[in-house]
Formats: sequence, structure tokens, C-alpha cells
Amino acid sequence: HVLSAPLLVTDYDELASLCLEWARAPRIRLLEFVNTQIVTMRRHDPAFRKLMNAYEDLVPDGMPLVWCLNCAGARLRDRVYGPTFMRRFLETAPAGTTHYLLGGSPECGARLQAVFTKRNPTLCFVGAFHGRCNADGSLEGSAEQEVVDEINRLSPDFIWVGFGTPKQQAWAHRHKLQLRRGVVLTVGFAFDANAGLKPDAPAWMQRCGLT
Repeated sequence: HVLSAPLLVTDYDELASLCLEWARAPRIRLLEFVNTQIVTMRRHDPAFRKLMNAYEDLVPDGMPLVWCLNCAGARLRDRVYGPTFMRRFLETAPAGTTHYLLGGSPECGARLQAVFTKRNPTLCFVGAFHGRCNADGSLEGSAEQEVVDEINRLSPDFIWVGFGTPKQQAWAHRHKLQLRRGVVLTVGFAFDANAGLKPDAPAWMQRCGLT
């Protein structure tokens, strides 16, 4: 625990194996990549903490969290950074796994699908939604129910959500009980970073915990 947030002690490879295992279960599972901002918001904002309580797993996405965990004996060598995990996972996801993109712009979604299907030709994107998400996690107009219905009909193994904090957490909390199965990964900036629409921080800044 860091500031009362229960963090999963894991690395990229182990988390990838866990996600594949979770995807085989007939239930929904929520996974959040947390940095110091999210841990702090969870501690001090009761409304945000309620949203975060819907998650089964919180992964240490920020180096300061890794340092705190290592002080408690975790012996982690690195964080599990959302954009990097998304990239590594989709590049190596086994044939037969299915994926749904929720969030970002239509251009972002098209680029993500093009980039990752080129790197992993067996990758299967079964659907996407790139419309607006409101502050309470609802989608505008008829999309609010249509997206849930589509996800349940397509039954993807992995639902990648990139609305940004706190909208993506609000969406996950709001719709968790409506979704039948799959692993929901709220990854925010990972959409734009992996689509090449926004630059990521230099590696040295990431190692030093500056981002």
C-alpha cells in the first residue's frame, strides 16, 4: 500500500500473463495504471476514491510509487508504464485475442489500429468508439447504451480506454456492472503516445521519476 492505495507488485511480463489469464474468465475486470497524481487524488478526493474502488487492480505506473514499494521490500526494477505496457502487449498478443478501443479521436484510433496490426498481423480489433465522454463517465446521446450493447455483443477480451483521468475512471465505474466480460484497461495518454500524435517524455526523465 502507498498512501492507502493497494498496488499490484508486478512487472511487464507478469502483468501480460495475468491479463491473458483474466481475459479467459467469464467476468469483467478493471485495471488502472496509477501514478502519484492518481494515488493522491484517491487519498484526498472521496468522490474519486469511490470511482477507484471499482478497480480490482492498481498497477504502479510512476517511479516514485516504485521507490516507495521498494522501501517496503518489493524489489521492483521498473514501473509498469501504461503506454509502454499497451505497446508491448499489443505487439505480442497471441492470435485469437480480441481488442476494443474506447476513447481518443477517430484519427488516433485509425493510427493505433494501423500501427499495431502492422507490428502484429494476427491482432484483432473488433470495434471502437471515439466520441465524447462526459465528466460523469456517460457517453453523449444514444452512444451511452449503444456502446455497452456493442461491447457485450462483440465480447472483446480487452477493452482499452483512453478518455483521460478522471473521465476514464468514471466510465469504468459507471459501466462495470453492465459489461459481461473482458479486461478493462484505463490507459489515458497511451492512446496518443502510441498513435504518434503526442511525444512521450525522454527516457532519462522517466527513469528519474519526472513524468
